[in-house]
Amino acid sequence: MSKPSPELVSAAQRALYASEGYMVLEGVIPEDALRMLREECSYFLGYMDARFDAGLVGGGALSFRGKRYFVNNLYRYSPRTWRFIFGDLMAEVCRATLGEEAYLFNEQWVVKGGEQGMDFSWHQDSGYVKFMDPGTVHPPYVTCWCALDDVDEANGTVHLLPHSRGGTAKRIIDHERDPETNDLIGYTGDDPGIAIEAPAGSVVAFSSYNLHSSGANTTRKMRRVYLPQYAPAPLRHSRTGERFNLAVPFLKDGHIVYNQALDTPERWGGAAPPGLAA
Repeated sequence: MSKPSPELVSAAQRALYASEGYMVLEGVIPEDALRMLREECSYFLGYMDARFDAGLVGGGALSFRGKRYFVNNLYRYSPRTWRFIFGDLMAEVCRATLGEEAYLFNEQWVVKGGEQGMDFSWHQDSGYVKFMDPGTVHPPYVTCWCALDDVDEANGTVHLLPHSRGGTAKRIIDHERDPETNDLIGYTGDDPGIAIEAPAGSVVAFSSYNLHSSGANTTRKMRRVYLPQYAPAPLRHSRTGERFNLAVPFLKDGHIVYNQALDTPERWGGAAPPGLAA
């Protein structure tokens, strides 16, 4: 795959992330990587529909067939996706946001169906961690919201509240669960946030402390996003000390150290690829 420009992230973008918790990198995903991600997304949507057909998607899930899909931590099912997750582009984003050390914490496909794609409530990504571990104290991780389609308000783009407007630079808010959608809700105010409009191939990088939401998809086409998240250190449960979600080494001293041969669920968490799962 093509390598990104060494000047991918400007000083102004780094400063915006440092102060407000987000930055938008328009059109930075190379065309070959974008094509690959779209193909892989189709595979995982088929996988999820098969799980719906088999009755394997529980009532507490965030996914609703045909409306919105969240497909988490199955990158080992793909022979190609790892090259993007642990590639030069994501490395540059991590260096600009986290620093010299980074671990893959989570990855997921987030897709809204055409004409019936549901909205997603205001929340902090770290709010989901706190909901499961109320005693958590962890530095913010970075969410890389990778648009596989042009995104705007019509198809349910992400809305962001900068830290200065959400008061979230140094705190994780207590969230409540919506019993109908299973969303966690961390904000019910009237600030609409900043609606991100960007072309396909853009990366919206934001802190896990930033409040964000997304609207319904009112267009005829799907709105597809790939979303890897990286932490500056492995997250651990505050009470048990156990690893929280994934902790796959990516950057050390600013260099890519990911080793696919060593990437197993036993070491770093997540699911084994088909044929190896017990």
